[in-house]
Order: sequence, then C-alpha cells, then structure tokens
Amino acid sequence: MKHLKKFSFSLLVLLLFVTAVSMNSTVAWGQTKEAEINANRFLNIAHRGASGHAPEHTLVSYEISKGMHGDYIEVDLQMTKDGVLIAMHDEKVDRTTDGSGYVKDMTLAEIKRLDAGSWFNAAYPEKAGTEYEGLQVPTLEEVIETFGKGSRYYIETKAPDVYPGMEKELVRVLKKYKLSGQNAQSSKVLIQSFSQESLLTMQSLDPAIPLVQLISYSKPAMISDVELSYIKGYAVGVGMSHTKIDRAYVEQVRNHGLLIHPYTVNERADMERLIDWGVTGMFTNYPDLLEAVLKNK
Repeated sequence: MKHLKKFSFSLLVLLLFVTAVSMNSTVAWGQTKEAEINANRFLNIAHRGASGHAPEHTLVSYEISKGMHGDYIEVDLQMTKDGVLIAMHDEKVDRTTDGSGYVKDMTLAEIKRLDAGSWFNAAYPEKAGTEYEGLQVPTLEEVIETFGKGSRYYIETKAPDVYPGMEKELVRVLKKYKLSGQNAQSSKVLIQSFSQESLLTMQSLDPAIPLVQLISYSKPAMISDVELSYIKGYAVGVGMSHTKIDRAYVEQVRNHGLLIHPYTVNERADMERLIDWGVTGMFTNYPDLLEAVLKNK
C-alpha cells in the first residue's frame, strides 16, 4: 500500500487537470456531493464495526455497532483470488482468522472455511463469547444484503495496487444494490483510501460517490493550502491518525471546506479534545463511548 505522504509528482500538471475536471463537473458536484454531505452533522464511524466489543469485520461486530448508534459501518476491502470483495483489514488472513496466507492467493470458498472469530476470544478473554467461535469472513455483498440500504457504509479500498479492478468491482456492487447512481439515497456511502490513484479511479468510474483521502504521517501533521486545494478537486474530506494533528491543522482543513475524520479514537479525553477542535467525525472501536461523549457535548 502506498500511503499518501506528499504530492511529489507533477503537482502543477495535476492541479491543472483537476481544474479542468472541476470546470466540467460543477453541476454534478453541487448536486451529488457537496449538497449531500452535511458538515454540521458529526459522524460516529464504527471502526471495523464495534471492534472494541466483538471480532472486527464480522457481521456480529457490524450489528453491535448499529445498536450503539454508529452512523457508518466501516468496511475495509480485500479481494479474493476469484475476484470477490471481502471485509478484512489485512492483506493476510493470519491475524484475524485461524488460517494463513494472502487473501489474493485464496478463493472465496477457501476464505469461507476460516474461523474469523475465535482469535478475539483468545486475545480478549474478558470479552469472549461462544457466539464468536466459527464466524465467517463476510463479503461486501453479504454485508450490504444483511444491513440493507437503510444503513450507511464507509468503505476503504485497501492495497488497490495488489488488486487490479478492485474499484470497478466496487462500483458494480454499489450500483447493484442502488447505493450509487441515479436512484441512490444521499450519502449512503463514503469511499476512502490512502491511494490517491484509487480514489481518482473511483471518481472516473462514478463521479457521484463522495471520496475521502487518507493521509499517513510519520511526524506531526503538516499540509499546504495547495495540497488541500488539490484534494478538494476530487474528495469531500480527509482522514489521518488523531495522534498527529492539532487544532491549527483541523482549522486549516475546515477552512478549505473539507470534512476531517481522524482515526482511531478510543479514549474519552481524546474524543472531547477533537470535538472541541472542530473535527466533523471520527473512527472509533467504541461507538457507544463516542455516543455518550456526544450526548454530554
């Protein structure tokens, strides 16, 4: 995965390209993106579901998060050898299943034979449940079929350079379930990625889907107005580790009219500080805790 760290390649050319695209798509942006994303609505984003309470990226974790008032279910995507999008954070199955190997080298049938829940019981015995034993890795379609168009999905294209055609398959699935396109309801889906190329591919395939640029920082976060203006050309927001930003960074992003959704915020004090700084949402393993903080606020 190539994280976006800085725009080091032909920035001027890209800016000119985005300007041209923006001039040709003002109506589409006004009707399908900016008008639909309400910056005044704070988003409680369930990170891999309620992953502080149940095995991440399982239907159980997603179900629990909905009961805890998570606004969006986050779904990380990998793609199987036979081209099926599944919900999993890592490129390898080792950490969150009883199997071993890369997702790209395994068929869906092989993935489905894995136990995606028992690892959680071993790692967190105080939260263990017999109902977690033998849970399967869900496909993206299974997630959508389970929770329907009434739910909201915050989807990340993971390692898209490893999975040629990932974006095309994602757009196909979203259109199949009417989560994008003419009949889609507003803001049911947000797509995020560290890969700028992946997001630009998504934009070319379906300009109506709102995009969020993830940014990786190894040092305290800094970003230029030029970079933010460029991002604004194709995305509605940015996301980064909450440990790398400060109030000035948040204000700079917001001054450009972009949403800012830091990750992964699990402590009450951090949640309260970020809300005071003006972030427009955050990812958390504990959507119930964030809901309590928001009520107090």
